[in-house]
Amino acid sequence: MSAKPTNTQIEGDTEMLSHMPTKDSIMLPIPRDTFEKLYLTPKMPIAGKLRQTFGNPTPISLMGFLVSATPNAMIHMGWRGAGGDGGAILPAYIAFGGMTQIIGAIGEWLIGNTFSCAIFFTYGAFWLAYGASLMPFFAVGARYSPTGNSFEGMETAEYHATAGLYYVILSVVTFVFLICSIRTNVCLFLALLFLTVAYNLYAAVHFTTALGQEALAAKVEVAAGACNFILCIPIWYIFVAQMLESIDFPLALPVGDLSEVVLGRNQKARKQMDCEV
Repeated sequence: MSAKPTNTQIEGDTEMLSHMPTKDSIMLPIPRDTFEKLYLTPKMPIAGKLRQTFGNPTPISLMGFLVSATPNAMIHMGWRGAGGDGGAILPAYIAFGGMTQIIGAIGEWLIGNTFSCAIFFTYGAFWLAYGASLMPFFAVGARYSPTGNSFEGMETAEYHATAGLYYVILSVVTFVFLICSIRTNVCLFLALLFLTVAYNLYAAVHFTTALGQEALAAKVEVAAGACNFILCIPIWYIFVAQMLESIDFPLALPVGDLSEVVLGRNQKARKQMDCEV
């Protein structure tokens, strides 16, 4: 039969519990530079505590993008004789590039990260559309062929001219994201910069093909693949940095925080009020 604990023992146990260090607790407010590395979005006041309830969805979307974009870049550069627009990894375009980013975007939306939510929805939808264009079921080239043969239609000038316009609009959307990323970090800014260039080059591939300049189009496609590959490098870096941060790894990788370099409107207003006081 165990002895009843004394008051001294109870007080000692209580004292041990009350002095447990909590300075490293994940429930404490996240510093601005760390926050904008983890979520790729400027730190904004959000009602509720969903960020403390759910896991960070950003690495999921980054992983999905990288698994699709990195081999796609290699394919367009013709590494190891790869080609066929990546038809061999079509399921990866759908599962990783599309669905994984969409799921991550929903997670970003739930915890109130509007900017990263918009980014992942945009490029998740892009990979779904890109994968669908390679599937015979959707017959994207049928309207451009007098016989209704989709594959023949995809070789026509009208088809390539239309696809080129699509990539131009994607570059415009990405340029808007690029401007907004000035408030986040250097790595994301560089990735979006090269993505903007890559989309314009992919548009040029279709336009030059439509003009019958296939040799030039092949060279431009290699350049587009190179830009695509380059943009993946800072995204890989951010992904590694976030994964290390998620397990409180002793090594923290800097991503070039820009939040204090380019002040937001509210930050400027508060700074002006502090100066007046």
